[in-house]
Formats: sequence, structure tokens, C-alpha cells
Amino acid sequence: QVELVESGGGFVQAGGSLRLSCAAYAQTFSSYAIAWFRQAPGKEREFVSGISGSGGGTNYADFVKGRFTISRDNLNNVVYLQMDNLKPEDTAVYYCAARGQYSSRDWNRPIGYDYWGQGTQVTVSS
Repeated sequence: QVELVESGGGFVQAGGSLRLSCAAYAQTFSSYAIAWFRQAPGKEREFVSGISGSGGGTNYADFVKGRFTISRDNLNNVVYLQMDNLKPEDTAVYYCAARGQYSSRDWNRPIGYDYWGQGTQVTVSS
């Protein structure tokens, strides 16, 4: 069982930065891959970035490459999403999600994840 709690969202102007945190309550945190998804009003939830259990492997959606950086601290059970050069189209609720490290399900789709946080709102003004 994994409990995830996001924080760090807020309101920022275009070009600004935010760092999201996903605190996990799990006995073996490093055995879970973690991903960030986002959902804007009226749109489907979409993959943003993911990181392997060890932190050695990362993936990014094309629309955030070069702007967002995912990382994790397995000692403190936290995953971060550093978001730089934010754009108005990045406005959404951001969710972190967890799945078993060796799951064969799609890593870039919501259905591939078993545990979800409550989300944190990110609003970017133009």
C-alpha cells in the first residue's frame, strides 16, 4: 500500500518556476516507479514525467523536455518535479502516481498506475 501527497503547486507568471513534491508513505519506496500526470479542465489526464525506482531512469513528455526535471530522494521517500520556464498551457492539476517497479503495464498512461495522490493546482498566467 502506498499513500502519496503532493505539494508545491501555486500561481506563477509565464517564465517562472515551481517545484512540486510528492511525499510517499510506503515501506519499500524504491520498489515503486513514480510518475507525474496533469489534467487541465475539459481534458484527459496526460503523462508528464516518470522516474524508475532507483532514480536511474527517467522519461518526459515532449512538451516538457528541457523545461521540467524529475528526481527522487529514496532516503526521504520524496519525488520532485522541478518546472522551469512555465507556460500558460502548463496550467493544470498535477498528480503523482505510483506503480510497481516491474509492472508491464503502460508507463505513460494513467491505467498503468495503482496509487494516486490528491493533486496540486498549478496556474500559470500570461
